[in-house]
Amino acid sequence: MSDKVQGPASYFPSIEKKYGKPVTHWFGLLESVLSKKHSEQVEWLKSEHGIGHGHANALVAHFRKSEGL
Repeated sequence: MSDKVQGPASYFPSIEKKYGKPVTHWFGLLESVLSKKHSEQVEWLKSEHGIGHGHANALVAHFRKSEGL
């Protein structure tokens, strides 16, 4: 069995390296826009925080799954 991280979490090391903050920082920010839809949260991260589309989508997908959304 492989221990390789798959799915949205596979982006986390590069997100942390590129933006200089742990993914928990971004999850905390996403809590402030919890009422928005997935695509709206992605656009918010992109426009307000300069996160690239793929990274924003990975953060939102993981966050929403962990929140049961």
